[in-house]
Amino acid sequence: MSDSDKPTIGDSHPPSHDSHDDPAASDAGRALLVGVLGGLVSAAGYLVYRRLPDEQRDRLHAQVRSVVETRLNEIRSNFNI
Repeated sequence: MSDSDKPTIGDSHPPSHDSHDDPAASDAGRALLVGVLGGLVSAAGYLVYRRLPDEQRDRLHAQVRSVVETRLNEIRSNFNI
């Protein structure tokens, strides 16, 4: 054991060189994984969407518009706008 690996006086935890113990590294890894998976799901959804016939795309647009309009009305009523 070299001097740099020895705990200093008053140090309750010995130094660790393992990234598994570092919560910031773990959170960053998870965030990266979620981002990559989200990108893959988005790309797959876009490919499916592009293959839809025009009438199904129009129905989908109408459904999305109605959901967004409903949500906006809820937000407006909550804030009394």
